[in-house]
Amino acid sequence: MAVHKLEHVGVMVKDLDRSIAFYREVIGLELAGTLTHTNGVIQLAFLTFPGATETQVELIQGYNDQLPEEGKVHHLAFTVDIEAEWKRLKQLDISFIDEEITTLPNGSKYFFFYGPDREWIEFFQPVKQG
Repeated sequence: MAVHKLEHVGVMVKDLDRSIAFYREVIGLELAGTLTHTNGVIQLAFLTFPGATETQVELIQGYNDQLPEEGKVHHLAFTVDIEAEWKRLKQLDISFIDEEITTLPNGSKYFFFYGPDREWIEFFQPVKQG
């Protein structure tokens, strides 16, 4: 097993621009970037702590517009070697959400699977820098 760190926490939002402003102005995070998901519907924003290069909070708009009062945290993501972990987990009694590894337009890769209480867990491989 090769989990390197907690990659990010994905939070579902109704209005991406409003949420970006809130996390910047109230929480003090910095906007690292935005992108449209490969599916063309979901909009993502990534925010970091000042001076950090690692993604800490991922805002997700367009996944579910009927947000409950609680449970807005969509998933926990861990940085891994995506191909190795895909193969390893396929040999375990794991329930997968995704049928294959997804590659985002920026080259990052991920897949989702369920934890023991059906919580969503993402294994994520960011684009190699430099």
